[in-house]
Order: sequence, then C-alpha cells, then structure tokens
Amino acid sequence: MNLIDTHCHLTFEQFGADVEQVIQRSIAAGVTGWITVGTDLEDSRKAIELTARFENMFSAVAIHPHEAKSADQKAIEELKELAKNKKVVAIGETGLDFHYDFSTPQQQRDCFQRHLEIAGETNLPVIIHSREAFDETLKILESDGDGVKNVVFHCFSGSAEQAKIVLDKGYFISFTGVVTFKNAEKSRKAVMAVPVERLMIETDSPYMTPEPMRKQKVNEPALLVHTAKFLADLKGMEIAEFARQITATTIQFFSLSLDI
Repeated sequence: MNLIDTHCHLTFEQFGADVEQVIQRSIAAGVTGWITVGTDLEDSRKAIELTARFENMFSAVAIHPHEAKSADQKAIEELKELAKNKKVVAIGETGLDFHYDFSTPQQQRDCFQRHLEIAGETNLPVIIHSREAFDETLKILESDGDGVKNVVFHCFSGSAEQAKIVLDKGYFISFTGVVTFKNAEKSRKAVMAVPVERLMIETDSPYMTPEPMRKQKVNEPALLVHTAKFLADLKGMEIAEFARQITATTIQFFSLSLDI
C-alpha cells in the first residue's frame, strides 16, 4: 500500500526537529508521499525548503484566508515566484473562512481571487479552504476560476448535497480523519456521495487525529492509514484497491512525479 497525504503541515512547530522520524514512521505505515501546505509566505518558503530533503515530498504555496490581510501586491508577487519552484504542485490553501475574523471577508475575497489568478497563470491546481462560506466560495470559483486546472475542496465538512454540487462543478473532494469520529455522520454521508475516482484523503496534520488514535494529540502522516481503512470499509472496498485508486487520482490531479 502506497498512500499519499495530500494535505499536511510538516513545517508546523508541533513537528519541530522530529520531521525525519515522522517521515520514517509514515513510510513504515505505507504513506510514502506528502504534500506539505503553506499558510503564509514564510511557511510556504519553509515548505519548499523541506521538500528538498525528501524525494516524494511536494508543497503547495499560499496565503491562508486567516492571513489574507497580509496579501498586499508585494506578497502576491513573491507568491508568484514561489509557485515557479519545481516541487510546488498546487496553489493553496486558499479560499474563505467566515468562522473567524482574523481577516475581513473582503480581504479574504480579494486574496482568494489573486490566488486563482496565480493558479491560472502557473497551470497549477487549487486547494480550497472553505468554512461557513460554501456558496460564496463557489461563486468566486465560478467568476474567477476559468483558467484553473483543477480544484479540490480540502478537509470537506459539508453535506452530501453540497458534495454533489462540488462534483457537478467538476471539482474533487478530500476527507480527513474527521470522518472516523463518532459524531461525523454528516461527513460519512458526504463520503458516500463521492465516487472513489473523485476522492482524496489527507491528515491535515498536526490536526484532526483519526480514530482509534484520538489520544495522540499531534496527528501525523502515518495515521492516514486509519482514515484510508475506514473509508475503504465505508465504500465496501478492499483497502489495497481503495488505496490504489485514490493514489492514482492524487498523482493525476497534482501531476506528481513519484518514486513509489
């Protein structure tokens, strides 16, 4: 089994100097590829630097909606330069988060639109963060995303009905360990609405540790296997075949060059 963690934050302080061991545990568990996702310019730089150390590690670069207030013209120009790195495989995570007010809704909208422009210019897919902003996220994607190669809604927490809307737009959906939580029936119904060829999985580590490992406070890529097994069972599939299909989808979506 060779799984790919399509969305993790291996630059975050929770991992610190332990990244080598994290990757070793990941490989031993059968998770042999990683996309570490930037949340601001500094973090995006660190993500690119980290990918140089690991053959099957890639990065996405962006200014997260929480940090949208920092996305002035200079920052956007630097982001464009970062996106040219050969190990950068996506623009993200970007989108809208109306749960918190770390940046105003208008700052988030402007930042999101600029990210879509960069994705169109670089021919890179986009990783979407959308929280309490589903309709407006789709509206901006429709109005400003014409040139975007591919779109994935990461850490999907919407309903089955919303999942169908996302799929009808031609987008992909990625699930985290949240689907394993006892109170996550809505997420499990959404999983069943997504055909396996449009589905990806992620840890969003260091957050959202899946069952049965919830007591481990820092989630890590090795634990993706628990989400994979849970979803395979949910889909009525053998884990090996489920892993093969979602890995193939991930490789194609992000145009990954992997040695697995």
